[in-house]
Amino acid sequence: MTAPLPETSPADPMDVVGDAPAKAIEGRSPWRISWMRLKRDKWALGGGVVVLLLILVAVFAPVIVHLLGHPPNDFHEDRINAFDGMPKGSLGGINSDYLFGVEPTNGRDVFSRVVYGARVSLLVAFLSAVVAVVIGTVLGVIAGYFGGWIDSLVSRVMDALLAFPQLLFIIALISVVPNELWGLSGSGVRMAVLIAVIGFFGWPYVGRIVRGQTLSLREREYVEAARSLGAGRRYILFRELLPNLVAPITVYATLMIPTNVLTEAALSFLGAGVKAPTSSWGQMLSRAVQTYEGDPMFMIIPGLAIFVTVLAFNLLGDGIRDALDPKGSR
Repeated sequence: MTAPLPETSPADPMDVVGDAPAKAIEGRSPWRISWMRLKRDKWALGGGVVVLLLILVAVFAPVIVHLLGHPPNDFHEDRINAFDGMPKGSLGGINSDYLFGVEPTNGRDVFSRVVYGARVSLLVAFLSAVVAVVIGTVLGVIAGYFGGWIDSLVSRVMDALLAFPQLLFIIALISVVPNELWGLSGSGVRMAVLIAVIGFFGWPYVGRIVRGQTLSLREREYVEAARSLGAGRRYILFRELLPNLVAPITVYATLMIPTNVLTEAALSFLGAGVKAPTSSWGQMLSRAVQTYEGDPMFMIIPGLAIFVTVLAFNLLGDGIRDALDPKGSR
């Protein structure tokens, strides 16, 4: 016979845990979850760091130029060869005093003009994106929520603007804009016109996305529940629909900014951007075409500035899209 097993009482769960303090379950908001996803995307973080550096360069351009460069509109003829107008030395005259060399013919500091060019490009890109997002969000929500003839009218306006030749219109408009307008003059007028026109022709892209999302959200259960409880249109629009539209609007805004940078550079390249001597990357490329064989660095440096800026914003925008909408990005 086997010996009987000793009687034991079931273990108390509290005895197993002992004196260890219970860890409270912490909830995470959707924005925190999105931030955790974004932190795992190294390419997006790298793009965000570059974007932040570009913004700091644009904001503190006078300080940076004072420390590392020369006034952007000062001529340095002593750095130019008299017989061919090209910079003295190799690689466009790059040395410890002129970090990116000097411009052919006049000898202006390329580093200083690239730094100040970041101001123009980012300012036009950001403000035109804000104009497009505000108009597109307002009209897209109105069209998607109310439907009917309002939806048809807004949709047809968006179709017409999407088919309009934006580039040709801006070039034609710049040619007739006076030198003084809205209290601005010179390049200030050009920049204001660029911001207004690029933003106006950009809102249909935002509007179509917002309209489609609104059409889907207005049929969701929580909207129907709010409506059944007596919530008015204003409450549903501002408390139920708009908070759920922040993610797609944020994603598209980050992807719209690099497009606006390219648009501004293209217009400046064609002579429809800011007026000389205000620095612009597209304007520098336009001048570099004439001296490319003698000084290729003058084209490479502003071209790289545009390339790095657009790439950084695209990487950041893709990362934000994946973080906010992981299912839709697959």
